[in-house]
Amino acid sequence: MTNGRATARLKKAATADATLSLESKRVELARARVVARAWAETIAETRRTSQAALFARKAMETFAACVAPQLTLSPPIVVGRGKLDSTASQLATSIGRDVAVLPVLEGAHFLTSLYTVLLPKKERSGLGAFYTPPALTQRLLDLAGEGGVDWATARVLDPASGGGAFLLEAASRMRRALKGSEPAFILAQLGTRLSGLELDPHAASLSQAALEILLSDLSMASGRAVPTFVKVCDTLEETPTAQYDLVIGNPPYGRVTLSAVQRSRYSRSLYGHANLYGVFTDIALRWTRPGGVIAYLTPASVLGGKYYTALRQLLAAEAPPLAIDFVHARRGVFEDVLQETLLALYRKGGKRDCFHVHYLNVDNERKAHLTKNGKVSLPVDAGAPWLAPRDPGHVGLIKAAEGMAGRLSDWGYGVSTGPLVWNRFRSQMRARAARGLHPLIWAEAVTSDGRFVFRAEKKNHAPYFKTELGDEWLVEDQECVLVQRTTAKEQSRRLIAAELPQSFIDAHGGVIIENHLNMVRAIGKPKVTPATVAAVLNSDLIDQIFRCISGSVAVSAFELGAIPLPPASAMEPIERLVAKGSPRTAIEKALRLLYGLEA
Repeated sequence: MTNGRATARLKKAATADATLSLESKRVELARARVVARAWAETIAETRRTSQAALFARKAMETFAACVAPQLTLSPPIVVGRGKLDSTASQLATSIGRDVAVLPVLEGAHFLTSLYTVLLPKKERSGLGAFYTPPALTQRLLDLAGEGGVDWATARVLDPASGGGAFLLEAASRMRRALKGSEPAFILAQLGTRLSGLELDPHAASLSQAALEILLSDLSMASGRAVPTFVKVCDTLEETPTAQYDLVIGNPPYGRVTLSAVQRSRYSRSLYGHANLYGVFTDIALRWTRPGGVIAYLTPASVLGGKYYTALRQLLAAEAPPLAIDFVHARRGVFEDVLQETLLALYRKGGKRDCFHVHYLNVDNERKAHLTKNGKVSLPVDAGAPWLAPRDPGHVGLIKAAEGMAGRLSDWGYGVSTGPLVWNRFRSQMRARAARGLHPLIWAEAVTSDGRFVFRAEKKNHAPYFKTELGDEWLVEDQECVLVQRTTAKEQSRRLIAAELPQSFIDAHGGVIIENHLNMVRAIGKPKVTPATVAAVLNSDLIDQIFRCISGSVAVSAFELGAIPLPPASAMEPIERLVAKGSPRTAIEKALRLLYGLEA
């Protein structure tokens, strides 16, 4: 008994030491990645992509030699021009050896993402190539499993496979589901059922190499080569066949200029500017079989952004959401990952019904814990912003907001953006008042506590503007409510508004409003006063509702116009409080009562 306890203690101590050693190695590798990125930044941009590919390939070959010494990697699809200098070669070799200490899947993921990290920022943005942390990769595949994906039989496609983060994780789950089968059968199954499409041949080569390493034991046992999983192509030009049970990935994001043929092809999902994310979501619908699912890492702005209006309508009609995970991550946890991110699961041909909302709290690149919440429904007009609770406390708020049919337009207001883009009119800005000049109103004139204070104290700001012939369209002569256009979710308030009084405008013969402000202006005779509009927008209640709409730092005119509000006929109690100069707490209490919420 005593010996058994002693042995158990020794095993526990050994496990703890191994875990500590692994964590130390991860810290070392994180530092090495920083060093590698610093090295890459010393290289001319014209050579940097090729050098990044050579560096990542060298590290991958070293990794393969350590963990699968009998494996011969297939040659790269495209060989990078030039060669590494001795210092870079030694660093790549060192990283490859150190990565071999990690679990194979984690090591492969580290090396395929290394290439992305080393690319020039402009090229990363152009390709939409951003690192997907393992914590998000694993959870997105879990979400697909919750949606009914059977890894023993499912056909899986990543249409923008990059370094293969999702292909690697899917391959691992597929082979696990086939445990006990002959190695040759497992390889054949994976070769038939797992596919990736990728524009960048360097990324495709690295992902193929990583998959060959991951599956090398099956290859050795069967005497068969690992199948080719990734096709180098322009996904936008591929002819889709609706055959996949799961289309998964972290699609590229950012504006894209489409050809006339492409705009016509994807017109059903476009609204104004084309965004790669929207196009790749449309593409996913075309590759997914009826009843299959789409699992995408998604910008939160897709839920409320104006340019995603047609995409929301398309998804609601053809593949309604099953579940959404909002990603909550500490600052600095990820490289190149926007904090406003969510994981979304859609079912093609599914019933338009309430969908689950969860919160993925990310502790580090590898670990996250899930908090499950309730369900919410899509709006009747699917093109309108989809209200979704950003934290558990928002569920009751959304139910109350869904009962409010009023909008700013119903109150008699339109929303537009300040017309002056200052750097296009720099020569007309003036530091001092003079005859014929107009006050120039910047975002800083709207204070955090909801007051209008005429000032221009920040760098490059000037307080006055000289209009020239043809500039009449810049002059605002009507009182309005000003709302700051850029705020972050970390700020105590997303909506920061103030009334711009008619008296100030009249005293100066009009004002010029800069582009970082929204203007909420009356159209004809409004049903609610500007002072009350400002008070409502500055309330904590409306600020929280807005957070359930907006998924970016932009406070857009479209999203302001979509805020659910009480009917104008119900606003008299608020009007009286505002007219009396009542404190915010009294206005907040009365507003909550209108929404049917506890004061």
